[in-house]
Amino acid sequence: MIDKFRLIIMAMILLLPAGLSADIDTTDRTVEAGESSLKPVVGLELIAEGLVAPMGFVSAGDGRMFIIEQTGLIRVMQADGTILKEPFFDIGGRMVPISSRYDERGLLSLSFHPQFSENGRLFVMYSAPPRESAPEGWDCTNRISEFRVSQEDPDKVDMSSERVLIEVDKPQGNHNGGGIAFGPDGYLYIPLGDGGGADDTGMGHAPEGNGQNTQTFLGKILRIDVDHQDDGLPYGIPSDNPFREDEDTLPEIWALGFRNPWAMSFDRGGEHDLFVSDAGQDLWEEVDLVVRGGNYGWRIREGTHCFDPQSPAESPSSCPEKGPRGEPLIDPVIEYGHDLGTVVVGGYIYRGTAMPELEGEYIFADWSNDFGKGNGTLLVATPSAEGLWMWEELVVAGRPGGRIGAFIRGFGQDDEGEIYVLTSSEMGPANETAKIFKLIPP
Repeated sequence: MIDKFRLIIMAMILLLPAGLSADIDTTDRTVEAGESSLKPVVGLELIAEGLVAPMGFVSAGDGRMFIIEQTGLIRVMQADGTILKEPFFDIGGRMVPISSRYDERGLLSLSFHPQFSENGRLFVMYSAPPRESAPEGWDCTNRISEFRVSQEDPDKVDMSSERVLIEVDKPQGNHNGGGIAFGPDGYLYIPLGDGGGADDTGMGHAPEGNGQNTQTFLGKILRIDVDHQDDGLPYGIPSDNPFREDEDTLPEIWALGFRNPWAMSFDRGGEHDLFVSDAGQDLWEEVDLVVRGGNYGWRIREGTHCFDPQSPAESPSSCPEKGPRGEPLIDPVIEYGHDLGTVVVGGYIYRGTAMPELEGEYIFADWSNDFGKGNGTLLVATPSAEGLWMWEELVVAGRPGGRIGAFIRGFGQDDEGEIYVLTSSEMGPANETAKIFKLIPP
């Protein structure tokens, strides 16, 4: 998510909103459902409210949906839309304390084992206090753990069943990544930020930046086998991981060169591509189509542009074209500047049936263009075989200016491929102001 350092600086500048691109309608006029428009239009159906800082809305494949709250709770929504009063999961007591005003730490994600209905296994990523072996002065430890559902109650997790798989110490509190997910190959993919701060420099950052340092998990996407264990590890390393036989690179790494890849999804159809939104710094936001062994450029590049940590507000005219092993740097498929908003929020390729006109399109968002009041932007992009994908605003019917009118925190997808948007009127995990909407025809 967005740098807390940039957040504070921009908030101090009289809380002025970032400028909007010329093609976005910012008037207060309400967009009617049947109105003619060159932009695609969707409606919103309220699914849940009274939530605190939702991070995800995940299906278990059995009709239930699960709401992940940053404060450490996971709640069950039954097939009839009822949210159970008692939480499914509560990890709050094992997390690092988080700020209600704004924080990037907390309970970050949940992913169910592909055979969850048979084995009751689930996996989470959360921000724990620094472990004893962490360097002095570091902020937290990102923990990826396995849990099991209670044998007595399928709507409860046995909190004593935790099995820690990976712990990653972090020097700063931001840039955690977090959106873990199982791929169609049955392996668990784990996106991790570069360690935090800004510019991928400073305490805990390698001279070349953690994104390009192949001896750290920070700034990477990992891929592990949770069903087997290699010697000395609580997990296995798949035999086709790209760097398994490379002595200079950690074998868990699937791809590298990321700043803060905090939202990730696999396409349910097509080639089951992996999409990751990587939060930018001062100038550019990006979405990457991630491939085996790919290097996505940070901190050599920010999006398709060169990056210099000594001058982050300007894109240099030239920079290296290859990574540390001589591999080419891969451009994102989607890029936009901060004239639109603040930080990219990754979503899903639409594979539902309610809106056939959006079939195969990538639905995503920008968090907000205003720090004082949430004003997120829904976006949609059309895949392209070459170059950057074309994207445009996804207009919300019945809303002033066609906008959502809140901070956009994330997305969810159900078993039918329909998409949900998670919103809040608060920047941080404070108060029960968050809502979940289903995208529907206008």
